Amino acid sequence: MNTTPSSTTTPSTTTPPAGTTDPAEGSADAVTEETTAKDSPVKDPAPDSPAKDPVAKDTTATPSDAADPGSAPDDLAGQADDVDDAEYLEPDPFEEARHGVGAGAAAVVSAALGVVALTGAWTGRVAAERETLIGQIQTAGGGSAAQQISEIYGDAWHTTALVNGVFAVLALLVGVFVLVRPAFGAPSERPQPTWVRAVALAGVALGVLGVLISAGMYFDLFVALPTAGAPAGG
Repeated sequence: MNTTPSSTTTPSTTTPPAGTTDPAEGSADAVTEETTAKDSPVKDPAPDSPAKDPVAKDTTATPSDAADPGSAPDDLAGQADDVDDAEYLEPDPFEEARHGVGAGAAAVVSAALGVVALTGAWTGRVAAERETLIGQIQTAGGGSAAQQISEIYGDAWHTTALVNGVFAVLALLVGVFVLVRPAFGAPSERPQPTWVRAVALAGVALGVLGVLISAGMYFDLFVALPTAGAPAGG
C-alpha cells in the first residue's frame, strides 16, 4: 500500500500585482513612523515670530500706542504747573486764621481802654486817695475852708479826671493806629476784616468821649468845686 501522497503542496510565491503593497511591509512602515513621531519632539514656533505670536503682532501693528518720550517731560511740566496753580488759588486755612490777629487784638485793647476811661480804674482811685491824704496832712495844722476843700477834695477829683483822660487818650491812639495801619507798610493781599475795623471804631469813639469827659472834670466845666460860705458876723 503506497502511503506517499500523490502530490506535494508548495507555498504560493505569486508576486502581487503592480501598484499594491504587501500587508507585512505596510505594517512595518506604520510601526517605524509611529516610533519616529514619538522620539522626535515637537518644536514650538519661535516666540519672536510676529506671525505666530499674537502679542508681538498687536505690538508691532500699532506703533502709535507707544509713549512718545519727547512729549513726556512736557506733560509732567504741565501737571506740575496745574498743581502749583491749584495750591496758589486754594487759600491756606492757617494763613487765613493768622491774618488780622494782631490788628484784632489791638482793636479789642482800644475798646477796653475806652470803657476804662469812662468807668474809672483802680489806679485812679488809688491816686485820688493819695491826694486826699496829702491834703489832710497839709491842712492838719490849720487852714481856711477854701484851702481844705481844694487840698482834700479838689486835688483828688482832678487826679481822677487826669488818670481817666490818660486811658482815653491811649484808647484813641490805639484805635486810630489799627484803622490807618493798612495804608502804611507792605500792602496786604487781603483787606482788613470787617470786625476788626468795627471794634477799632468803637475804641476810637469811646476814647474821644473819655477825653471830653476827663477834660470837663479836670477844668471844672461840668461841676464846680464847692465854696465855703462867709462866716456869720457876731
